[in-house]
Amino acid sequence: MESFDLDNIRMNVIQTAPNGVVNQETVFNFGQEGNLVHATYSGGKIVKGFLVGKLDGDMLEFSYCQIQTDHRLDNGVSKCKLSKNSVGKIVLTEHFEWKSRDGESGINIFEQL
Repeated sequence: MESFDLDNIRMNVIQTAPNGVVNQETVFNFGQEGNLVHATYSGGKIVKGFLVGKLDGDMLEFSYCQIQTDHRLDNGVSKCKLSKNSVGKIVLTEHFEWKSRDGESGINIFEQL
């Protein structure tokens, strides 16, 4: 299993779920201390978002909260698989579950900038 270092990594979303809010204009700025991962994000429909989680090899679990341009507050949890594409950039495949939108879930794909 490959290990990943997300410290000082910037990513955006290259594929958005139909019920997702983040998009290609949303930029995530990651930090990492040991296996603890955090990020701030904004752009597109997101005014400001935060995530915090834990990394175990190529698996990342996190909680997120965000406020959108329509002033809606949203939050949820994600389980992600990390990999690298053919040019060595980190790809994050996120399986999210909204906690603020009953029963909604989906998949987003992020890529390192």
